[in-house]
Amino acid sequence: MSEQLTIEGIISNIKYRNDENGYTVFSVIEDEDADEEYICVGYLPSIAGGENVCITGSVTVHPIYGEQLMVESCIQTVPSDERGIERYLGSGAVKGVGKVTARNIVKKFGKDSFKIISEHPERLAEVRGISESKAMQIGEIFHEQAELRSTVMFLQKYGVTVSNALKIYKRYKGAAADIVEKNPYVLADEVFGIGFATADRIARNMGILPDSENRIQAGIKYVLSLAMNDGSVFLPMNELLENTSRLLGIQQETIANLTTKLHIENHIYIERSGDIPRVYLNFAYYNESYTAKKLVELSHYKPKSKLDYDTEISCIETYNSITFAPEQRRAIKAAMTNGVMVITGGPGTGKTTIINAIIALLKAEDLTVELAAPTGKAAKRMSLATGESAQTIHRLLGLSYLDENSRRQSFEHDEDNPIDADVIIMDESSMIDINLMTALLKAVAPGTGLIIVGDADQLPSVGAGNVLRDIIASDTIPVICLKEIFRQARESNIVVNAHRINNGKMPVMGKDSKDFFFMLSSDKDKLIQTIVSLVTSRLPKYLGCDGLRDIQLLTPMRKSPLGVENLNKVLQACLNPPASGKFERIHGSRTFRMGDKVMQIKNNYDISWKIIKKGNVIDNGLGIYNGDEGIITFIDNTNEYMEVLFDGEKTVIYDFTQLDELELSYAVTIHKSQGSEYKAVIIPIHSGPPMLLTRNLIYTAVTRAKELVVLIGIPEVLGSMIDNNRESSRHTALAEKIRYFYNI
Repeated sequence: MSEQLTIEGIISNIKYRNDENGYTVFSVIEDEDADEEYICVGYLPSIAGGENVCITGSVTVHPIYGEQLMVESCIQTVPSDERGIERYLGSGAVKGVGKVTARNIVKKFGKDSFKIISEHPERLAEVRGISESKAMQIGEIFHEQAELRSTVMFLQKYGVTVSNALKIYKRYKGAAADIVEKNPYVLADEVFGIGFATADRIARNMGILPDSENRIQAGIKYVLSLAMNDGSVFLPMNELLENTSRLLGIQQETIANLTTKLHIENHIYIERSGDIPRVYLNFAYYNESYTAKKLVELSHYKPKSKLDYDTEISCIETYNSITFAPEQRRAIKAAMTNGVMVITGGPGTGKTTIINAIIALLKAEDLTVELAAPTGKAAKRMSLATGESAQTIHRLLGLSYLDENSRRQSFEHDEDNPIDADVIIMDESSMIDINLMTALLKAVAPGTGLIIVGDADQLPSVGAGNVLRDIIASDTIPVICLKEIFRQARESNIVVNAHRINNGKMPVMGKDSKDFFFMLSSDKDKLIQTIVSLVTSRLPKYLGCDGLRDIQLLTPMRKSPLGVENLNKVLQACLNPPASGKFERIHGSRTFRMGDKVMQIKNNYDISWKIIKKGNVIDNGLGIYNGDEGIITFIDNTNEYMEVLFDGEKTVIYDFTQLDELELSYAVTIHKSQGSEYKAVIIPIHSGPPMLLTRNLIYTAVTRAKELVVLIGIPEVLGSMIDNNRESSRHTALAEKIRYFYNI
């Protein structure tokens, strides 16, 4: 257990400070003449050199910097004697005031120096070397520091962490205390990174009653946001009332009244359709309605051409020595003659072949085409398969920045500045959620063709909505569903078995298979040992591949011995053990180490990336998204940052306060693997909750593999997964809205 220590003294030096999160390394001496100094570290944005402090913390030993005091509490007071005031002002605490200027200020005003700076900053111009403008600037900086200090101290009384206090101060500046005191629940709406639970805790510490109107209204919006996190675009009124009542411990009748009030005040939207009203967050209702309306508008456009498509398609067959199946011909012609078109089918059914034919016809007509996919990996695969440039949908839209306060992304392309293309082809469309679909459709000009390609039987998007399936279910947008597996694909047991699973049949796992295996193992400990053996030696030797980069463990669960959290620790220890010079950072229950595989687990629209070749930046941009995978290339514990290389080329720098956005990815959930493709996948098949052991889950996992699938576990569990064709219930109304707009 770490030694606890309390020291009283003077801050002698600020050695390092991260202005974003307040992380500070500083030294403390017990008096002016002391030789010994204590090195302290902690999140203290408002301390400055020369201050008197009383610090309590835990003594730790840093492997490089030696003994440090990890600050747990800090009581600070500004100095009152002239020597202390001069030290404080000369420490760099006030920008623009150095040691000489500090000495001159104190020489002129003595113990009244702080009062003069705070209340009469114009008088600083009486000091030699300080102009009137500089005097006012010093006063403003001093005032802002005082505001920050008082805000942090005020919020800490109610259990707000320094990191969150900084976020609140940046949002509201000097008004922070008044705003929080009036209604702390606004924080959940207006400050990025502070949710309902944090705001509720602050309110409780402030003595706000559990049945306050502000709390109930915030709880209603929070329950709707939780539903969106689970994939639903809205909640039926009865579910909303039940869930909110359970969360808050408040009667449903009271919640119903305030739900209506929120609707009247335009904070949420209640759609009275059918017997049970639907309750949406405002933007979710707008996005679903807009998507439906825009799809119908685009579908009414019918491209005109002078080409004889039958002849042109035959020419493509001759040139490429292929023969299109009848359904492929229909798909190609339909894509060229409809404003919006959906092409769906499983692996090996020729979706890529069709895309290539469409591109060839578009070029023959001198039409421009843009190719896009939801993730960087999917876009890269699309480029390799077509020989054409493809990019993420976010990049295509021209993501520019994230408004931190409103949590809204901004795109260069929208209704006023649409994408300059005659046709847009989107691949892996099952991954597109309602919000991204809305942003894309806003940027599609009337008359631009939209071709939507994807496998509707895979898991739905991580974000809210069920866009691809709902478009197909609307029965209004033209859809070609590819069923036939082509000869080359039939030679792959991965493809054949994926279709068998999707059709409710057990996969064929004979001894002759070279790319699809089932290994029996019912004991979880032995199963984990087998996984380690497969990843570290057996499969790399069998495939001639790298166990770290080419083999991916996919599991349905997060918890349990066969869940992501435990398997990541096991595989990290085997594939990337500690070593000298291999820096690491402990963050919560995770240890990040140089060389680790990691995954981004939430969209970050404003983080910057660079592509660096031979020391030169050749490209840069914004945005790393949920599911993107990378390798940790460097960790700097002194300056509190980590470098991660995504897609083998994009370098991203993460401040240590951003590490909640990353997790180890030696093992990932099957949901998180969507859009990715791996040389080999290992899938543990063992007991677990029926809601996690479903047909489309195992189907999605199998279709992530290019060369090899290894299932390991209990055959009966695999059988029950294939029989379990239930899908997680998502509340969406896109199909209904498409039909509505189509009919009018």
